[in-house]
Amino acid sequence: MIWNRGHERQAKGFPWLWYLLVLFLIVAFAFAPIGSVILCGTIANAYGCKVDEGSVHPCIINGHDYGELLYSLGVMGWFMLVTIPGGLVAFASWLIFLILHRIAWRKRLSAGIPPPIPPPPATA
Repeated sequence: MIWNRGHERQAKGFPWLWYLLVLFLIVAFAFAPIGSVILCGTIANAYGCKVDEGSVHPCIINGHDYGELLYSLGVMGWFMLVTIPGGLVAFASWLIFLILHRIAWRKRLSAGIPPPIPPPPATA
């Protein structure tokens, strides 16, 4: 607990929500190319279109040719050669930062030191 001019206040908990949000963004970045390939395959299978990395094939859906778009979605899967290793590096950094922050937070809490966020000014 933190004492502030005679008023009792609870110390704020560890910011797990922010860490989970950043973890979600790291995972979304790392696996986004796989999502584009899945989307490409799903659309191509639903409409009986041929998709490969060699060339663009026509894919007529409701009178429009989406072959170029499906080709682009399929080829974007190669980006995972960069995003997955980048995601692993980002995850390792995230995990190290989380562990160090949690250790410092627990030490500060057990010593009775308030969190680094200053209390709001008291109104007179």
